[in-house]
Amino acid sequence: MIGLNLCPFAKHVFQGDLIRYVVSDASDPESLRSDLADELKALAASPIEKVETTLLIHPRVLQCFVGYCDFLVEAERLVKALCFRGVIQIASFHPEFQFANTEPDAVENYTNRSPYPMLHLLREESISKVAAAPDELLQIPKRNAAALQLLGRDAMLRLLKTVKTDSKD
Repeated sequence: MIGLNLCPFAKHVFQGDLIRYVVSDASDPESLRSDLADELKALAASPIEKVETTLLIHPRVLQCFVGYCDFLVEAERLVKALCFRGVIQIASFHPEFQFANTEPDAVENYTNRSPYPMLHLLREESISKVAAAPDELLQIPKRNAAALQLLGRDAMLRLLKTVKTDSKD
């Protein structure tokens, strides 16, 4: 993510140790919804100098990408219900992530693939610092897809294999 510059937010928060990593024990969507509500509140209450973003990793629930996508609708409703619209947004990552109108093995899908399903809670304030105009934000997924298409699927898979090997050490 950082090495390929796929996320303009990642390097700053990673190097600054500003990411909160939470692994949920939820085994059903309702429990995950409760964990998500807790994490939305925790992120909003934390000073940005201490926690800028949260990765809510949920390895035991929503393994099926279709069910995960259905949950994202519910997650957005929760953001609104807690009055965090315009304050926090959710980015989605899943092992089977697939953009609309792409083939399952298309390389651009890897921009949002992760070892486990997760919800990335981002402060809108942080996003605004990186992209001054909404058009800039719209260009990020297009730029990332183009970068991975240039890299190629085989190279991407080799890179992922290297990351998995390095993480075992």
